[in-house]
Parts: sequence; structure tokens; C-alpha cells
Amino acid sequence: MSGPAADTHAPDAHAPHGDHPHHPEEGFIKKYLFSTDHKIIGFQYLFTGMAMALIGGFTVYVFRMQQAFPGLSVPGWGRVTAQDYNGLVTTHGSVMIFWVAMPVLIAALGNYLIPLMIGCDDMVFPRLNRLSYQLFLLSAVILIFSFFVEGGAFGGAWTSYPPLSARAEYNLTPKGAPLWLVAVAIEFVAFLLGGINFVTTMMNSRAPGMKMFDVPILVWMIVIASILFMASVGPLVAGAVMLLFDQTIGTGFYDPVRGGDPILWQHLFWFFGHPEVYVVMLPAFGIVAEVMTVFSRKKLFAYKTVLYTAIGTGVLSFFVWAHHQFIAGIDPRMANIFGVTTLLISIPVAEMMFVYIATLYGGSIRLAVPMLWALAFISEFLLGGVTGIFLGASASDIYFHDTYFVLAHFHYTFVPIAIVSVFAAVTYWFPKMFGRSMNETWGKVHFWGTIVSFNFIFIPLFITGARGDHRRIFDYTHFPDLMKSGMQDLRILATLSLVVMLSFQVIFLVNYFYSMFRGPKVGPNPWRANTLEWHAASPPPHGNFPVLPTVYRGPYEYSVEGREDDHWPQHLPN
Repeated sequence: MSGPAADTHAPDAHAPHGDHPHHPEEGFIKKYLFSTDHKIIGFQYLFTGMAMALIGGFTVYVFRMQQAFPGLSVPGWGRVTAQDYNGLVTTHGSVMIFWVAMPVLIAALGNYLIPLMIGCDDMVFPRLNRLSYQLFLLSAVILIFSFFVEGGAFGGAWTSYPPLSARAEYNLTPKGAPLWLVAVAIEFVAFLLGGINFVTTMMNSRAPGMKMFDVPILVWMIVIASILFMASVGPLVAGAVMLLFDQTIGTGFYDPVRGGDPILWQHLFWFFGHPEVYVVMLPAFGIVAEVMTVFSRKKLFAYKTVLYTAIGTGVLSFFVWAHHQFIAGIDPRMANIFGVTTLLISIPVAEMMFVYIATLYGGSIRLAVPMLWALAFISEFLLGGVTGIFLGASASDIYFHDTYFVLAHFHYTFVPIAIVSVFAAVTYWFPKMFGRSMNETWGKVHFWGTIVSFNFIFIPLFITGARGDHRRIFDYTHFPDLMKSGMQDLRILATLSLVVMLSFQVIFLVNYFYSMFRGPKVGPNPWRANTLEWHAASPPPHGNFPVLPTVYRGPYEYSVEGREDDHWPQHLPN
């Protein structure tokens, strides 16, 4: 329903296009641990990402408690030392970006949905797909192992700026830092392999009759994100090798004492780091598009415009990286150029937001749980985008840089991307994955509890940041001025709101895993959508379709133009 072809084609289940490969039944070990089935691999990424999210959530709980109540023993952890604090902050950022957002938004959903949505039986390279997850799992194990080495987890922030991350005499975690770097590098290799599979599968395995502009917008977004990742990660991998040499064999690529340049790392990191924002943002936009079109009973407004805009956003993302370095000593004339490109890139993103709002206009909107998450994504992401304008202008960024204003802005963009859109996706495709439905009432309780508490976390931090509250302060009692004027009360409010938000995730986990085994059974198309995955059984068998579909243009099998009508199959629930 997300593309123009959504109401100009339908699969003909009785028109085979070649022999469907026979998939023999596999044993438990082979099926779930060494599987080449794209759906099982998608689940592996999803559940690993969920487990890592628990780690990321626990770390933020601990260091936020230290900020709100300095020096007190944190339940579940104990007294937080300065080194603990640095390691917790670094682990939280690294885990949520590299081991939660990327594996869930790209790898899990891409693996599970791309073959189903384009009408094929599996990825083009299934063994490469399996290797991709195995490398990702290895990277997660190495990262967790780094918590327990001498000195503890790496504490140099997820950006790993030298010289603190480069020289042993500066680095308080000489063993944890190389392990963190190796874990990130292995994970990048895993996603390079996955990206090759996604792009090749979409280009070569579409169902007969499915044109390029018939491909669902989510598939396009994942493919564009994969290309962005592959194009941007090379310089960072080279830079990471140099940083690893600085850490282990005493080279001086980034150490000014040895003739190196620490700013070089910033350029290499942010040349990747800013496209990385769009690597995870575009799949989130694709999820929201798929969900909104179904629950407003309309096709996506301006499908081709959204597609061209996504491509343009990806290209522009390579020309904005230095806005992270306005206070790093770069030429002020270059700061002006990057300020302009930063403001330019907000135009296509805003255009996509307006397109989504236009899609809603005049629709027959049903506020099911996935739709609530999709609407929340739009509202929360817009708050993040508007506050980013302040940081795109070098004059105001000099003041706001490294304050909690930046942190609040980042979370108002990244939480909608990595959390809100993921909940939209999980609740929307849950019936397809398991053939059962989640509890709608508890889903809404979880939604409202999460969204309200999220805003009570970060709106106060906008205020403290605007007052000059600097990031990464371990103990505010050392800075009496930052304890005054109600700022500590705002930090306590933000921390207690975080505890509330984390508590509501228990409701989601219980609802999710209970519904997986005990939820009401549903048919293959409970939402009455019309992309190809909803024409497979729920859950889809190995091979996806009894007969691989052929897409044709002609009379609609399912009518989705405008509002709901009587053309839907009558046996499906409302």
C-alpha cells in the first residue's frame, strides 16, 4: 500500500513463475542456530537486539541515577565511580546505536521482510546471510567481554575521540578500548555482508511483473540505507585500524605528541557518523509509511517524491559532517559552508514529514497500536528536527555544543528512530511473524506510558542545556552553580521519568512473549493490507509462498483506494 503499485497490482496465487524450491524439514540445531532461512535470521537479529537493548537501558538507568543523586548507592549496581560512569555512558551510546538500532531496523526487518515484500523465497546469498549474523553475534560477545577485563569497559565515549582513546597513559581502559574497537569493526563487516544481500535481492529477485517503482517504500529505504552504509564506512574502518595501532603498537596517527592529528579522527568518524544517522533514519521512515497507509486506508501520497527525496537526503548526508566540529578549530569559512549544507538537508527531511501528513489527510484513520506509534514518530521527530536548526548554525552551536541541549536534541531524533518506529514495526508485523495478535489494551498502556515519560525525560534537559549544563559531568556537587536555580530538580525529574519509561517496557515484554504463544490466532491479513507479505501464511513457512506470486496489472484483487469498502475478504477481523 506504500507505493503506487499498491493499488494497481495484486499477486496471482495461481500463476506460478517457475519451480518453487522444496525445503526439507530441518532439526532444531540447524533450523535455529545455523539457519539460512531469512526469517529465522531476522528473528536472531531481532532477539539479539532486544537483549542488547536491556543492557543499554540498564546502563542509562545507572548513570542517570548518579546524576540525579550523586554519591548514593544505585540499586542494582552500588556506588558509581568516575570510571564506572564513563564506561556506562560509552556503553549506552555504543549499544543503542550499533547493537540495537542497526540490527533491528536494518538487519532484522530487512532480513524478515524484503523477500516477503518482493515475492521471493529467500535472500540471494543465504549462507552469506547466516555468516552476517554470526559475525554480529561475535561482535556482541566481544563487547560484553570487554566489560570484565582489567580496567573495565571502554570509557572514551561512543565517538572514541583521541588522544584519550589512543594512548595508554591517557586511557584508563587500556584493554577495554581495543576490544570495543574490534567489536565495532566486526559488526561493520557483518552489516557490509548484509547490505550486499539486501541490495542484490531487491534488484534481482522481485516477483515477475514487479517494477522498480512497485517496490514497497520500506524495501527501498532499507536498500538506500545499506548503500549509504557501504559508501560511508570505508574511511572509518581505515581510521579504526590506525586507532587500533595507536592503542596497541604505539604508532602516532592521532597523537600530537608523536606528530599525529586528533582532528583527523573526527573527520573520519563523522564522515561515517552523519550518514549513519540516515542509515537508521530511512528504514524508520519506511516503517512509518507502511503503517500509516494501512491505518489511514490510503496509498502513500507522492511515492516517487519520497523515493527521490530519500536518495537526495542520502547524497546530502555526505556533505554535513563538519557541523560536529564547529569548535574543533576548523576554518570559520568552512563552518559557514557546512552550516548551509546542514540547513539544506533539513529540507528533504521536512518534505517527507509533509508528505506523511498529506497521506493522513482525508483518510479513514484507525488508531490501532501500530498507528499510534507511527503518529508519535512524526510528532516527536519534528521536535528533534526543529531543535537541530539551532545546532546547524555555527554561531549558536558554539554555545550549545556539548551541553544537554545537544543530548536532548539527539534523543528527540534518535529515540523516535530506534525505539518508536521499532515498536510500530513490531506491533504491526507481529501477526505476520507469529500468526497471533498482541493485546491491544496493554499495547496502548505501554504506548502512552512510554511516550509521556519520554517527553518528561528530555524536555527538562533542553532547559538545563540552554542554561549551560555541560555533558558528561560525573558529580554535580563539584559544581555548585550547576546545582542551583532548580537545575538539579530538573535532573531528578528527568531521571525519575526514565525509571518510569523503563518500567513500562516490562509491559511490552510480557505482552510480546505471552502473545507469541497464547495470543489470539489471526488470519494471514488481519490489518487488511495489500503488500505481498500479507498474502503468505502467518507465520510464513520456509520458502514463504506455496506458489511464488506473479504481479499483474488489472482489476484490483483488493481495493484500497480511499476509505474502507466491501471489497475486503469478509472472513478477516475488523
